[in-house]
Order: sequence, then structure tokens, then C-alpha cells
Amino acid sequence: MSIFEPSEGTLVVVPSLSLPQDELRRIKGARSYEERLLFLLLTLRNPGVKVVYLSSAPIDPDIVDYYLSFLPDPDDADKRLTLVSVDEPWSQPLTRTLLAHPDIVEQVRAAITGEAWLVPFVLSELEEELAASLGVPLYGPATSLAYYGSKSGAREVGHEAGVPMPRGFGDVRTALEIDEAIEALPGERVIVKLNDGYSGLGNAIVTKGDRSLTSFAATGETWDSFAAKIADRGAVVEEFIEHRPLYYPSALAQITPGGQAQVLATHDQVLGGANGHVYQGCTFPAASAYRAEVGASARRIAQILADRGVVGLFGMDFFALKADAGYAALLCEINLRIGGTTHPFGAAVLTTGAMYDPATGYLMCGDQPKFYTATDNCASACLLGRTPGEVIRTAERLGLGFDAERRTGNVFHLLGAIPEHGKLGFTSIGDSREEAGELHALTRRLLCGT
Repeated sequence: MSIFEPSEGTLVVVPSLSLPQDELRRIKGARSYEERLLFLLLTLRNPGVKVVYLSSAPIDPDIVDYYLSFLPDPDDADKRLTLVSVDEPWSQPLTRTLLAHPDIVEQVRAAITGEAWLVPFVLSELEEELAASLGVPLYGPATSLAYYGSKSGAREVGHEAGVPMPRGFGDVRTALEIDEAIEALPGERVIVKLNDGYSGLGNAIVTKGDRSLTSFAATGETWDSFAAKIADRGAVVEEFIEHRPLYYPSALAQITPGGQAQVLATHDQVLGGANGHVYQGCTFPAASAYRAEVGASARRIAQILADRGVVGLFGMDFFALKADAGYAALLCEINLRIGGTTHPFGAAVLTTGAMYDPATGYLMCGDQPKFYTATDNCASACLLGRTPGEVIRTAERLGLGFDAERRTGNVFHLLGAIPEHGKLGFTSIGDSREEAGELHALTRRLLCGT
């Protein structure tokens, strides 16, 4: 069973951000990231599928109507959609709030018919407790396997898979271990990454001999506060790749409940933020120079994780750099959860009907390959105070919508962040890399003035 093509049953979507809350609070409009999985409403095109979608706050009806407009029978799809909101101030993960309201859990249980799967954004003990309460299986890795999604666990899996990685040390916690690891690595700088860091916000670049020059991805971080997190959560210390140009490809993979592992896509990530480590968007597919190597490494890693019992969607991040004989791709980390590239891939697949060809790395719609460019961070002061419906209608009027006949155009997301934060995301789909890129640039310019 794949969540991108369920034939029947109920998808209980729980987009709870059960992640380190200190890091999430640094992301503008983080609450709206619960909308990242709204692309799963497009699975309602199959009349045997129901979706129960949970959220911390009510989702704007115009956003729901927008996603249903992609379907051949929006009215019928709407009858098979149940939206459940706790509507409380966002001070903790959604799942924790849900578990504190047995009446809401009962409402979810009553909405489930037939076989069901709980689809979490990230899986923690909270999601396991909710799934047990509902009596439905989880489409995600058990928490007993969470170590393999940590930075240290990724190094262990990478070694077993024979995948190249930067030189480094895993599972460091004490000040002595940190110092020894830093001094043992080559170069003037090293990178320290918290085991469970999210969106690059758990990273720090350390200059040997002068900790005062340390560059933290998270604003307001100090070495004392960062060292306390290392002691509590563990970290890896790795050589800092100084090579330029440096590229940041990733792979999206899936392991079905039956244990079948497959790579779904490769992307080139666009990173930004204070020190260039925070995910901003992506392009599909990854560049041809290293696409095959990234895909092959991802398949080996996915098979090892499948053998260990992992289920669900997950991502793998790489570095790609020019070597003597072509390009080398080095494993950076494994994210055992739905990530930033999942919703662009889901939006592209579910709107175009394209299928991934592992031989070429393309999404094929018949004989036509599909390409896309996506962002999570199109922000502008001119969007502040506007409603999602206004922006959707403006995009349609400007010719920035989706052409169902050509199966090209934009699919918008994070629309709930527009009124308060002037921010949205979108995936621009084209029949060539150039077409997708040009549409993306035009959309940024016309909607965000960037």
C-alpha cells in the first residue's frame, strides 16, 4: 500500500510537528506546516478512499475547496473528507493536544470506515499512543527504530550500505568527546549536528581553536546552550566540506507495510537561512551528473532499513561535489519522516498521474517526462493580511494556476500562512526543467515581488 495510490480505506492524516519545539518556534508560520500534507486530499479522486485530516486550527474553507478543485467530482470527494480541529493555541504538538481530548479522539474513531492507516508527519510515542487508541496501524517507522533516523544512526546505516560519507564521529555527548572529535578531523572548520535536529536548525559550524567564531543555524544559540543539547540528545562531528561548488541532492523513498523498498524521486535541494543549512525548496529531478549515484545509494540504504522493519516515507540528504572522475555523492543524513520534498512530489504525482521511472530518474506521464521546482518560502509584505482565497483567485487571474489538459502549472501549499506571515509555498510543474523554472520565477515575481 502506498499513500500516493490507496485503492480503498481511510487515511487518518496527523500532521503533528512532534519535533524539538525550541527549533520549530524559530520557523516563521510553523503552525501552517500542518498543511503540508493537504496534498493527500487528492487521493479522494478514488471513490473507495476516505480522508480524516486533523489540525491544530480550522483550515480555511477556500484552501480545502482549492485542493478538491483538482478532482473530477469535488462534491463527492467532499462527502468522504472529515476535517477535525482541536482549535487551541499552538503551544505543543497537535498529537499531544488530541490525546488530552478523548471526545475528539472518539470523533476521529467514528469517522473511520473499513481498513485504515494513520499517516503521521513524524512518528513519535505520541503518534503510537494515538494509533493504539484508535486501533489502526501506523504508516511510519516504529519509535524503536528512530535511532536510524538520527544523525548518528545514519552514519551507521551508511557504513553498512557501503555509501560514501564525510569523515566524522557519531554519538558524541561529552565535552571531551566533542573536543577529541574536532581535533581529529582535517581542515580549519568542522560541522556539529544534533542527532534529532530539524530543517538544519540543529547544526553548528565550529572554527578550530576559537569557539567564539562558531556559526549556529538557529538564531540566539550559544555554545553553552548548544553543548547542553549535545549532552542531552547526542550529536555527530564531521568534516566541513569546503569544496565549491557544492550541491545538495536528496532522495525520497518508501517502504510499504509489505516490506517493499523503492526510491520514489531524487531532488536538488535549495538551502538558505543564516548559514545556508535550512531547507527552502527543491527541483526535480536531481542533476544528471550525480542522479544515478544518489539513486543507487538511496536504494541500498532503503533496503537495509526495510530489512530492519522500517515502514513509510523517508528522505536521505547528500552532498555532491566534483571529483576526478565525475561527481561524488556523500550521505549527509537520513530523515525517517515525511520531509520537505514529499509534498511537491505528492502534488506532482497526484495532479499529473505521472509514474517514476527508476532507470532514468524521471516522472513519466505516458511518453512525456514531468519536471518541477518547489519552494516552501515565498514571502512578501504585499501578501500580509490577504486571505488564501484572494491569493488563489489572483494566481488564476494571472494565469498561474494549473492546466489540467497539459498537466502543467502551479500547485500551492502553506496557504494558511498568508494572512499572518505573508508566506506561501508552491510547486511549479512543467514539461521541461526550463518550463518549470520559468513558471516558478514568474510566479515569485508576480505574487511575491521577488
